Amino acid sequence: QVQLVESGGGLVQPGGSLRLSCAVSGSIFSITRMAWYRRAPGKQRELVAAISSGGSTDYANSVKGRFTISREAAKNTMYLQMNSLKPDDTAVYFCNLETRTWIYWGQGTQVTVSS
Repeated sequence: QVQLVESGGGLVQPGGSLRLSCAVSGSIFSITRMAWYRRAPGKQRELVAAISSGGSTDYANSVKGRFTISREAAKNTMYLQMNSLKPDDTAVYFCNLETRTWIYWGQGTQVTVSS
């Protein structure tokens, strides 16, 4: 059974940093893309950052230059380094994994940016 488990969320002051991790367990074949999404209170879920199986990355305009997505295949783990955090970054962050035949989601981790 495939599981995605996020960690690293928490409360941080504006301007601070956090690193989210997404640990993948179970047998997965043909991963095409991994991504981070977020859902802020009262808003729809949005794509934050994605990384393809080939390593190319894509970011939402609102996080470009501040967030970095990466993947460590040997550890089956994906990361999201978040710098210069703003109150608007407050949301539940979800890990997403796509294969050719299925899409998997994690349970989410809360990130709160507040002074």
